[in-house]
This record gives sequence, structure tokens and C-alpha cells, in this order.
Amino acid sequence: MEGLFVSNHPLIRHKVALLRDIQTEPKKFRELIREIAILLAYEATSDLGLSPVTVTTPMGQADGTILAEKIGLVPILRAGLGMVEGIWEMMPGAEVWHLGVYRDEKTLRPVQYYNKLPVAPTVQVCLVLDPMLATGGSAVACIDILKRWGARRIKFVGIIAAPEGVAALHEAHPDVPIHIAVLDLHLNEIGYIVPGLGDAGDRQFGTG
Repeated sequence: MEGLFVSNHPLIRHKVALLRDIQTEPKKFRELIREIAILLAYEATSDLGLSPVTVTTPMGQADGTILAEKIGLVPILRAGLGMVEGIWEMMPGAEVWHLGVYRDEKTLRPVQYYNKLPVAPTVQVCLVLDPMLATGGSAVACIDILKRWGARRIKFVGIIAAPEGVAALHEAHPDVPIHIAVLDLHLNEIGYIVPGLGDAGDRQFGTG
């Protein structure tokens, strides 16, 4: 599918296997989420615009480049929070905005409960962060909000996705690239990814 990028990086594949393991405790789970997020963001930002710059080294002048675009990180609460820290360390100039969207367990439809966006966009690129792309409802709703707000360039960065979620997000927003670590088999009857890893929020925060 055009616009879908599934990583084949050995480190990501290794860390996803550990992340899935039911024996992985919350502390280690959070560390893995952070590490995988850094690696995925590295791949997802490979096309950012650059501007030329000249810097002074101890030995003279050197030509180089710096980022020409400001980046906004948009974690979908609450599971997306675990992906922010690592990416923020790599891109300390990024702005972070929070959107709260939860999935109604009966309808499987997204419900927005929190929105802390500024009045107008202040960045050129938004990275929407959520470890799981299951039905796709929360991601679609979040991107709907960002587009109404005025965001022009948006990318989705997740870890595990179901084909149903990828299809729903691509149908609603074909202009939004989807960067994930792995594409799983399908959703079960209660909307969980199979084989997946369970509930990413519960496993991060020890509430499962």
C-alpha cells in the first residue's frame, strides 16, 4: 500500500518481540516503547527539509545543514505518552501537544475528551504517536482534529498495526504516511490486534 512504511530494521524487530512477551513487566515495557519510538521516528523523519549553515569548528569553518521545519509531537492519550520521551530527546526543539481520544468499548468508536492544541499551528510537521493502530478510529479522529486546526503535513507513527486500522486510516487520510514497526494479522471480536501485545496503555502503566 502506498504511504505505508513497515520497518525491517533488526533492532526494531528484536525489541518488538520483547515488547509482545506477556512476561515483560511495565518498567521494561516502557523502556522498549521509548526505544522503538526513537528508531521509528528516525525513519519517519528522513525527508525533513534542511537549510544550509556554516559553523565554526576548532579547526576552522565547516558547511553543514540544520532542520528547516519545526516538528510537533502529538501523542494520543494515554498510550501515546510512552513514545514522546525518546523522540523528544532526539528532537529537543519539538513541541508536544496532547489529544485525548478513547475507544468506546461497546461501539469501538473514538470519543474525544481532551484537546490542548494552541490557537493556530506553530510547526510544519506533526507526528501523531500511538503504539497501536487497531480499528484506526482514534488515529482518524486525531488527524481530523489536526487538519481542522490547520496542520498541513501529518505523519502517523505507531508500533503494531492491524490491516483494518491501516485501511481505515489510509481511506480517511490517504495523504498521511503511516510508519509502523510491524503489521499484524487482524482484529478479534473485541477490537484487539492479534497477536498484538494486549492493551499498550495498561501494560505501560501497570493497570491491566
